Amino acid sequence: MSTTEAALENLRIIRSLMEKAHIYRAVSAPAALTGGLLALAASTWPVQHALATHGVSLMSPGTFLDLWIAILLVASSLNVLLLATEAKRRGQPFVSEGMRMALRAFAPPMLVGGCVGIGLIVFLHNLTLAALIWVLCYGLALLSTSGFSPRSLVRLGWAFVIAGLALFFAWAANSDVRLLFSDEAPASLVMGLTFGLLHVIYALAVFFTKKPAEVQPK
Repeated sequence: MSTTEAALENLRIIRSLMEKAHIYRAVSAPAALTGGLLALAASTWPVQHALATHGVSLMSPGTFLDLWIAILLVASSLNVLLLATEAKRRGQPFVSEGMRMALRAFAPPMLVGGCVGIGLIVFLHNLTLAALIWVLCYGLALLSTSGFSPRSLVRLGWAFVIAGLALFFAWAANSDVRLLFSDEAPASLVMGLTFGLLHVIYALAVFFTKKPAEVQPK
């Protein structure tokens, strides 16, 4: 395939993704709501425990990591199931060229954030910095698809990046919080305010927004 043909093919794929953007927006909302509610529940428990016990840790770093990986798997599995169901309904392949393009954009920041965050927890036991890395890299991953994703996801990406930066400076500037015996509560608060609250707000905004007319498959 020549350079011109490759460019035209990429444009065709991007156009197809943009035409179906509202469909992904609607399909992703239930997964976002489920993940958001699970994140809020998982973050509230450690924060309440820390306040009641003056900062005593509720779980080990390994348990903290396992908990959030489990939430990620639940939300991701639901999202994949919903996308597969929608693709089948429309008579289209689940792993399309458009999905491959989106994954190529989405995967690098997610891979970096996931690996660095896990390393910070496993080797340095720094839960808060790991949570902040996850928030920022997830926001960047969403923004990496801005060329063909719905505007609501781009706004969500910016919300994660801005919230992540604000929480980082708040954490870095507060030595009392950084030097706590256990940083489980601050890390849980970061996760709850972002992966919890922001996802719930996004899902509710999608549910209460007028649905555009469906684009017929081509």
